Amino acid sequence: MKFEQPLKNGVLIKRYKRFLADISQPCGKKLTLHCPNTGSMLNCAKPESQVWFSWSDNPKRKYPGTWELVEVQAEPGESGQSKGLACINTGRANTVVYEGIQAGVIEPLSGYETIRKEVKYGSEKSRIDLLLESVGKPSCYVEVKSVTLAVGHGWGLFPDAVSARGTKHLRELSAMCAEGHRAVLVFCVQNTLIEQVAPADHIDSAYGKALREAVAAGVEVYAYGVNITLSSLVLDRQLPVYLSYDPELKALFDKA
Repeated sequence: MKFEQPLKNGVLIKRYKRFLADISQPCGKKLTLHCPNTGSMLNCAKPESQVWFSWSDNPKRKYPGTWELVEVQAEPGESGQSKGLACINTGRANTVVYEGIQAGVIEPLSGYETIRKEVKYGSEKSRIDLLLESVGKPSCYVEVKSVTLAVGHGWGLFPDAVSARGTKHLRELSAMCAEGHRAVLVFCVQNTLIEQVAPADHIDSAYGKALREAVAAGVEVYAYGVNITLSSLVLDRQLPVYLSYDPELKALFDKA
């Protein structure tokens, strides 16, 4: 996915009211951006971080700037890269995964004839992000989640805030498996510091429990990393998924 225009940059002053962020521009002026992220943005909204934003010429928009990227810092003392980029615009994840499927990057989801977006389904009145279909194959329901929370030593956790909606989606996916369909959860990892993904049980224990129950019910779970630049977002690598996060394992990754 390529950004339509070159991104503009600034320095974060603060994020507030969930959907707003104030930045300082290189010229010294303050600007308020739209923040397209409903989560806590834990570790991705530190004041004085470098940020990049897109711009709309639509005169009807109150905030024409949309926050897209932020520079993120590794924890002190970690091996590997000390800085990275995260895409905090969660709306980008569906497009990146869609393009990744079309390009054959997500091999387990290859071979389907059609891909439909935002299709209504389930007893809880949900919308599936992507529905893959082919004659002679079970329908494949694909839920996409954007992962940006890096907690050190390559770990990325989801969610970064309590997500009743995310738990509902896992129930819906499990129900699709019970009906004989294929159900898949794709963690779209939009933080270049992340090397493996796990549920954030300490933030939302209900989600972690639901994820493990969903896997037991037949839901497939994959994680794919995004190559993030100031011009594009491209899905390019599969990452391991663990069904629980153990901070004590950090030392093992350091020695690897």
